[in-house]
Amino acid sequence: MLDLNALTNSVVYPASISEGGGATYFLGRRADGEKIVACLGAGTIHGTFVTTVNSTAVVVGPTDHANALAIRRVLPWTAPQVLGLETSAGLGDRLGLATPGHIRAILGTGIRPILAQQSIREMNRTQRTPDEVMDCATWGVLQMGYRGGFGSDADHLQQFEGIDATVAAGFTMFTIDPGQHVNNAADKMDAASLLAAMAKVDLDTLAITVEHLKGEYIKGPIPLNGGGKITFNEETLLRAAVKYGNAVAHTVKMYRHLKQVCQRPFELEVSVDETDSPTTPAEHLFFASELRRLGVQWVAMAPRFIGRFEKGVDYIGDVAEFRKSFKDHVAVMKTVGPYKMSIHSGSDKFSIYPIIAELTGGLVHLKTAGTSYLEALRAIAAIDPGLFREVYEFARGRYETDKASYHVSAELAKVKPAAQLKDAQLAKTLDDFHARQVLHVTFGSVLTAEGGTKFKPRMMAALKGSEEVYYDVLEKHLGRHVAPFVQ
Repeated sequence: MLDLNALTNSVVYPASISEGGGATYFLGRRADGEKIVACLGAGTIHGTFVTTVNSTAVVVGPTDHANALAIRRVLPWTAPQVLGLETSAGLGDRLGLATPGHIRAILGTGIRPILAQQSIREMNRTQRTPDEVMDCATWGVLQMGYRGGFGSDADHLQQFEGIDATVAAGFTMFTIDPGQHVNNAADKMDAASLLAAMAKVDLDTLAITVEHLKGEYIKGPIPLNGGGKITFNEETLLRAAVKYGNAVAHTVKMYRHLKQVCQRPFELEVSVDETDSPTTPAEHLFFASELRRLGVQWVAMAPRFIGRFEKGVDYIGDVAEFRKSFKDHVAVMKTVGPYKMSIHSGSDKFSIYPIIAELTGGLVHLKTAGTSYLEALRAIAAIDPGLFREVYEFARGRYETDKASYHVSAELAKVKPAAQLKDAQLAKTLDDFHARQVLHVTFGSVLTAEGGTKFKPRMMAALKGSEEVYYDVLEKHLGRHVAPFVQ
């Protein structure tokens, strides 16, 4: 039997050994933590010819973009696919190292993972490209030999350029974020102001007049699937149209552009979660009904729910009131849809997961991202306490600036300086509300400090050198997230 370790000067991941196109491919890990991809036979990767064994060439190459493309062609299960209405979980990876841990967390659950997930905003803050996000997922899938199928999510897209870049990289799901076109002031407008504000709604794209809108909605109670009803009068209709009309129009424009540039199967998600004002069930019904009327097809929608979905911490609000409101949103979803209810800023919302799982009956997409970065810091606290202390103090210094674009309420005064903490206490800061949010929202500053040289290389080296520590904490933490959703 061939000694693949000796042939490639690496420790081979046994699960990665795969046949495709008449050749054998596998992934190995070098002593410095870097990974290589190898091929036995007439394969398609580029690299260095090592030797010939029984007339079979052995080639070892880098885990770069060209080889990721080659692997996705020859081993199609390492490429993303559309997931449809299956229960799914988005598992964002800001460092590009988390995929094996994410796969461990979902194995045996029946939940379909989205393993390449990042927004343009996050890519800019981490100085990554759509290709890098996709490639890291491919290598993690190959490492684990995971053939269960996974999705990829170009998250929070706001401009055509973001669509173009992520289509080119091979993404399969596109999350349109028209939040900048939501008029939150509509909540407090009187009837006259609402009527005047309709003049600024893009009725041309909506292909309808105000009078036709009234005819569509003001016609008695609208029954909801599973019970209940929604009744529009002129004021509630105008409030919904003023608040969300331009968001619908922007989504339509983005969808039509996506259909033009993406010549392969894809799926769409629509998100208005990052707005100040909660979406009422009537507004949800209006938004979804107008998208449907205009020919938009989507697989998931993320309204702005009541309560606070802050980054990296549990739900803040009355859980009983959330249940009541969420039940109404699910009824709207089942009436206009079906589509999945998408839970954005969904990490660590343990108090409401059982409610969401119960009421959606599996028609749900849970989206997480920053929590995997926090678990990377938890791993670093165990691997290299000194490095964690440096990152922790830097984050404390950046918080007041970096929190501006996030919905967070952590108080810096409640985050102890690192000097007051013993090494055994460092990892526990990841369980503290205030420290957790401080560390969460400063990820971009940490990873790009001094042009990306201050912390990132040492963080990556620590996690690569002790990858099992990182995978273990991810499996445990993300496993808690998905457990309530297992059917």
